[in-house]
Amino acid sequence: MFTGIIQATGRLERREPSGAGARLTIATARPLARLAVGESIAVNGACLTVVRRAGTRFMADLSPETLTRTTLGRLPIGRRLNLERALKLGDRLGGHVVQGHVDAVGRLEAITPNGDWLAYRFRAPRAVWPYLVEKGAIAVDGVSLTVFACRQGSFTVALIPHTLAATTLADLKPGEPVNLETDVLLKQIRTMLRSRHPVVG
Repeated sequence: MFTGIIQATGRLERREPSGAGARLTIATARPLARLAVGESIAVNGACLTVVRRAGTRFMADLSPETLTRTTLGRLPIGRRLNLERALKLGDRLGGHVVQGHVDAVGRLEAITPNGDWLAYRFRAPRAVWPYLVEKGAIAVDGVSLTVFACRQGSFTVALIPHTLAATTLADLKPGEPVNLETDVLLKQIRTMLRSRHPVVG
């Protein structure tokens, strides 16, 4: 489990086939303290397992499902990545509960300046529309954000200077894809309601 508070950024150094999936090599500016083989780490919001570590580099494998459901199989070499290690008992939950299970890939539609912050509008696939709620939480490339406006098919978030400086979201350009994970609590509530009141027909 994660919080959507990015701890570091890395850079995609290599991607190579590995069976039906792929293996990523990610470089960081400095070693991630005590990062261990077998540990979970969120890379642009997708929960991956560290399979090898050497100095400021680590490797993680992508399953066929991860290649299909996320952007990690199509990002260009050299691209910066958001990194967050798994939450441990006693840590502060500064963002919201993020599982690292990407729901869908969306796209950045527009960037609108507003003083010293920026409004980013994203287009979302139909599958996530029921979970887009004003003042609700969403993870975009692993970053915990609050939706301040939404309409069918799109939502808008506000990025303050700190978020732009601490994450890779400032690198995005309109039209580029992003990983989206909606609020797990909303998904659970909707599942419970649908099981109690099934839709007929």
